[in-house]
Amino acid sequence: MDKQSSLFRRLMLGFSGVIALVALAGFTYVAFEAKATQRNRTASENAAHTRELLLHLMEIADQPERMRRAAAMLESVRKEMFRELDYHSRVRLKVWKDGALLYNSLPDLPEVLPAPGSAAARHANAWVSAVERDATHGLVVERSHEVDDEWMLSFSGVSFLLSSTIFSLPLLLLPAWLIVGIGLRPLRSIADEIEARSVSDLTALPDSDYRELSPLVMAINRLMTRLSQRIEREHEFLTDAAHELKTPLAAIQINAHLLLSRSAAESPERSAEAGQGLRDGVARATHMVHQLLAFERARAEPGAEPLPQTDLCGFVRSRLASAAPLAVQRGIDIEFQSEASCAMAMHVESMAALLDNLISNAIKYSPESGKIHVRLAALEQGYRLTIADQGPGIAQALHRKVFERFYRVPGQEQSGSGLGLAIAERAAERNEGTITLAAGDDGKGLTVTVDFESGVRSPISTRAGA
Repeated sequence: MDKQSSLFRRLMLGFSGVIALVALAGFTYVAFEAKATQRNRTASENAAHTRELLLHLMEIADQPERMRRAAAMLESVRKEMFRELDYHSRVRLKVWKDGALLYNSLPDLPEVLPAPGSAAARHANAWVSAVERDATHGLVVERSHEVDDEWMLSFSGVSFLLSSTIFSLPLLLLPAWLIVGIGLRPLRSIADEIEARSVSDLTALPDSDYRELSPLVMAINRLMTRLSQRIEREHEFLTDAAHELKTPLAAIQINAHLLLSRSAAESPERSAEAGQGLRDGVARATHMVHQLLAFERARAEPGAEPLPQTDLCGFVRSRLASAAPLAVQRGIDIEFQSEASCAMAMHVESMAALLDNLISNAIKYSPESGKIHVRLAALEQGYRLTIADQGPGIAQALHRKVFERFYRVPGQEQSGSGLGLAIAERAAERNEGTITLAAGDDGKGLTVTVDFESGVRSPISTRAGA
């Protein structure tokens, strides 16, 4: 099993990465700032030393040899002082008396030295120069100082600049460790609360006090609600199935007992009657099982996958063709009027259950040699399917009642399970449709209307018969 990642470790690594980036940015800024400061400071100090040296030489301007010794001695003192400070930059001092070069401390250097920012300074250290003149005594002093701005790239410079970050890192990570650990406690408390529940406890979790955790709590509560509804539907399904199957199973048991009894064996008429009752009971039980399964499939939650585009006109025509033998047997004429083409995203299985139940109901309750009108028309958004028969119809007061499971209109002579319209309603919802009932033409029969609020319609219409 793969080792799980740690959210705590991820947060701590992120926090450490931010500290490292800030430290790197600070080091880069300090390095550039130190370079600029070092150059400015070197230029200022160089100009001050040049001025100071000129003042010393003015007092002995008439003694050339003494001026050479004084210049050499002053620079040697400063060099020794800078050596103790680990300062390794070089200094070149040049003195002129009445235009003649009197002293040059570093004669091996080229006459022109790389200035800061010049092309030559890219390959060698830059130099800053200061010149002081005394026209009265004919003195010119030039002092060139090598800029030591690479010290921060040495080990001692880097350790100096990063020492504050390195020593403060544990002091920063310790509070971060505590803050992240405490911040994740509400998440762990939610997990502990769910873990402590029994398998049957699907009540909603209490609202979180934290805005970031509210979406998680709401998602878990929605999931629990869906699970509760699913379990409730399954419980209802099992209860309804057990209740509705008791009657046909009891009839099967009674007729089977009659077939096996002595009186049935002695009476062919009674044996035939018991056999027919047995077949009727089996047929009723089979029909009930099919209707219960169709009802459960029709009200199942839609999946996440997109529904396929299907020709609704052709689909209705195929379901009418499947019901044609029953209609022909009763002498019923079915007239179908539809669009030439009507593509629609549909759930094929539930749509078939919807059409089969509405068409079979229309055939079942229509009188012998009656007529059924089926129309499929385009709306602005979607389609409208109407099925009108010439049967006894349903009273207005019962139009909502008949969609309840197992409800049958009082006084109904036709056999049935009371699930047909319930299946149709849920199948319509599965396909983004709504189903309504109304009186038929001239107030006779029943008209069932299903409005589908999706699909791409075609404006061409034809008339067909089935």
